[in-house]
This record gives sequence, C-alpha cells and structure tokens, in this order.
Amino acid sequence: MNILIAYASKHGATQGIAERIGSTLTAEGFPVTVRPVEEVDDVTHYDAVVLGSAAYALHWMHAATAFAKRHHRDLAERPVWLFASGPLGEDTVDKEGRDVRESSEPREFDKFADELNVRGDHVFFGKWDPESEPVGLMEKIMEHLPGNPRGSLPAGDFRDWDEVEAWAHGIAEELRAG
Repeated sequence: MNILIAYASKHGATQGIAERIGSTLTAEGFPVTVRPVEEVDDVTHYDAVVLGSAAYALHWMHAATAFAKRHHRDLAERPVWLFASGPLGEDTVDKEGRDVRESSEPREFDKFADELNVRGDHVFFGKWDPESEPVGLMEKIMEHLPGNPRGSLPAGDFRDWDEVEAWAHGIAEELRAG
C-alpha cells in the first residue's frame, strides 16, 4: 500500500511534521513518499494520502487548498487524513477554556470532510523562529508595523513528536484494518 504525504510549509515546521509522519509509517512497513504539494501532479498511484499544511488565521496555505481541489475526485476514492500545524506556545487551553488545537482548526477540515474520503484530521503545534526571514507579503508588512507583531509571537519549537508519531501509528492501524 503506497502512501503519499503531501504538505504545504512556509517556514519548515509543517515539512518536519510531514517527514516524521512519513518516517513513522515507513517504520510500520508502508512505502511512503513525502513531497510538497507543488511537486505532486498525480495521486492515482497512491493507495492513501496524508495532506497537511501550515495554518494561518484559521486557513490552510493556498497551495494545500488548491491541491485538494485539483485532486478532489481522486482523493475521494482513497483514504485521506488531514493535518495542520500552527498554534504556538505551551498553553493547550485558550482564554475561553477551549482546546487550542480545536480553536485553531483550519476551516478546510470541515470543507474537505464533505468532499474527500477523510478518515481523520489533527492540528499540531508548530514552531517559530523570530529571526527567520519574512516569507510572503503579509510577513513583510508585519515586520514594518509598530511593535512588529512577528516579534511578539511565542518563539520556539512546540511540535510534540510523540503526538505526531502516535497519530501516524493510528493511521497505520487503520490502514491495516482495511
């Protein structure tokens, strides 16, 4: 059973999560291909797809959304799992007492749950290096605003590798169960 892990990543955190999912599934005995969504033209020779993106303002990156729309017929014919990375910091509950992962869930999860053969989804914490070069127009604009909002984001790597691997092991179990 060939598995595709396709991702959209701006600063590399989502790529790292995709690679860890891929290495976990490989260790489980599955042939895995890990690629940026821009490098995938055809999903028909994969038996399952894990699709992920960095999330900003409750949305996936455009490249991931465009990928899902472009391949929606083929993705609807095979099991699909969705993931996002984005929340920063160590707080797992927000000011209103909600799980940060749930309140950070990209809107694309609900949208694609109806259109694709989605078996599961998950939001992972991300990472942020305030010294990284700004990517995209919004980050470049933010850098020049008073108080530089980019600099006010919690800095660090908040990805929980045990959580990523546990989620990937769950995918493997589901694929084996058929």
